[in-house]
Amino acid sequence: MTTSGDVAFRFRDIALVAYGPSVVSAVGHGAIMPVLALRARDLGADVSTAAAVVALLGVGQLLGSLPAGALVARIGERRALMAAGVVDACAMVFAALTGSVVGLAAGVLLSGVCWTLFLISRQGFMIDVVPASHRARGMSLLGGSYRVGVLVGPLLGAGLIALTDLTSVFWLGAAMSVCAALLAATMPDLGEEKRAAARASGHLGVWTVIRAHGRVLATLGSAVVILGMSRSLRQSLLPLWADHVGLSASTTSLIFAGAAALDVAFMWPGGWLMDTRGRRVVAVPVVLSMAIACLVLPLATSAASVALVMALIACGNGLGSGIVMTLGADAAPSDGRPQFLGAWRLCGDIGNSGGPLLVSAVAAVAPLATACLVVGGLALVGTGWVAHWTGRVDRERAALSRP
Repeated sequence: MTTSGDVAFRFRDIALVAYGPSVVSAVGHGAIMPVLALRARDLGADVSTAAAVVALLGVGQLLGSLPAGALVARIGERRALMAAGVVDACAMVFAALTGSVVGLAAGVLLSGVCWTLFLISRQGFMIDVVPASHRARGMSLLGGSYRVGVLVGPLLGAGLIALTDLTSVFWLGAAMSVCAALLAATMPDLGEEKRAAARASGHLGVWTVIRAHGRVLATLGSAVVILGMSRSLRQSLLPLWADHVGLSASTTSLIFAGAAALDVAFMWPGGWLMDTRGRRVVAVPVVLSMAIACLVLPLATSAASVALVMALIACGNGLGSGIVMTLGADAAPSDGRPQFLGAWRLCGDIGNSGGPLLVSAVAAVAPLATACLVVGGLALVGTGWVAHWTGRVDRERAALSRP
């Protein structure tokens, strides 16, 4: 048991309502992600079209960030989570039943929008129920709950495919989304008084909130873009390099599985460090580990050496579990918080989408080894930017905690 001021706080007291929906929903998404491209191919898509269908999940997240923040402000986190689960289930059922690539693409796009709504709602709920002294640990566990789901989901999906067919995975995803909505229904509906006051006086517009907090979004938010880009490079650059040096798909999958286990192992130490030593001590390793990994990746020519590089990235990424949500919670205003979190989520999504695009752009005009060096150099510069702005957050938090 831990304490915050005079109030005892235990994570296990909120475990089911805080983390249950996240784990369940992530299991569904984790099961579907590896087979999206295969489903598109089954429906007649060529390779590039199948890749575009997969990318639509990220596009949906980008498009949904600002509207999701506005919706949460009006209906609250609990109703938003329930709505996200139900609509996401419908999108997955449609993806299972459709006979066209266009239909699948529409379902994937809608699922991405729902996922963003889900994430913003989760973050807002955690800000309310977890004391500020334990905020990073709470967000770290939230980030870790997604990782656990993504680990379990593909295993369940593989078993289902072996017993039935590819579409069964989408039915699993739909069932998990419904379960997440049912778990969300057991949550307390927090903030109703504030929403009632906002309805009486008029809700703040998304762009009004963005303009009011534009400096934070342009400075600390840009650091979040860099954090997102650094994390996404693992999913884009590492598989390409593994293929470049001749590793089989099964070997690459095993390396990624080992890295995922390291991610989960480091999430709690990362949250503890953020709460006790500051945000910068965790934010910097996320970007720095990727920078070093990219710079040494051209030297990795065997499965063992690629695995070592991947382990370095996983350690930094695991320590940073929940860092973006924690920084967003630190920066979020009391008035217009959901709208701000929508804009904050957009910053992270821009980074997540920008990393693979950066790799693609450099690799289009230079050898892959050169792309590794260029991306690593940019990440090294980005480390300094992240260190500066997260250091300011730590100094401001320290000033507020002084008597």
